[in-house]
Amino acid sequence: MRINVPSKGNMMLERFIAEVNSSEELRQLWRCVNINAVDRSGMSDHGSVHVQIVANASYKILRLLIAGGVTPSVVTNYSLEVDDAGVIVVGASLLHDIGISVQRENHEIYGVIIARDLLKSLLSPLYDVHARTIITSEILHGIIAHQMEEVCLTIEAGAVKVGDALDLTQGRSRIPFEAGQVNIHSASAQAIQSVDLSAGESKPVHIDIHMNSYAGIFQVDELLKPKLQHSSIAPYVEIRASMSGEEGRDLGVVYSI
Repeated sequence: MRINVPSKGNMMLERFIAEVNSSEELRQLWRCVNINAVDRSGMSDHGSVHVQIVANASYKILRLLIAGGVTPSVVTNYSLEVDDAGVIVVGASLLHDIGISVQRENHEIYGVIIARDLLKSLLSPLYDVHARTIITSEILHGIIAHQMEEVCLTIEAGAVKVGDALDLTQGRSRIPFEAGQVNIHSASAQAIQSVDLSAGESKPVHIDIHMNSYAGIFQVDELLKPKLQHSSIAPYVEIRASMSGEEGRDLGVVYSI
């Protein structure tokens, strides 16, 4: 599967995606991830489909933040470019779960170890050693900080953390659900029909979650809320949940800091 993340005019990101799509090692790592996650553990997909969903969501969150006046940390702290922040967000999104190729538990730590050498080959054609070292460090932070309670030190890591939590629409829990693992996690994921990202009226990022049953609130309360709360972008995001097909069932903004 080729990774498709629209660059939106970001030429560095376009070149980075080309390097990603030419990496046979990375493609095989995503296969190894799903062997451990899906085939051996009965979990939902954590491979190339998942990371592409996360990359697109995270990159859109970053663009909405920038449009809303939020400056990426790599610009603030290192005087690099906004385009480099896009490479960081997409890079961390694509690599955040590769540690599952080793083990699900502590996969964030394993992922940082695996990603370091990968990033040298992916970033060397794009950046000199100075910029490459900075961007590698920022991507590695995005990988480790996607863990639920880990503190995000950068805007970019926050975008990745929240973007990861948005891969929760109907069918994403299909494999454990069909394997008989019917619990609040799988049932609530079946209740999420769609997730939409847009600019908010009072905050830069507005997340609309459309559900077909109230079970979907579990996804918001127990999965999305904690990730947002432990991210660096919580002050800039609001979440709205609604019941599709039921007039008057708009639950309004259910979480906002």
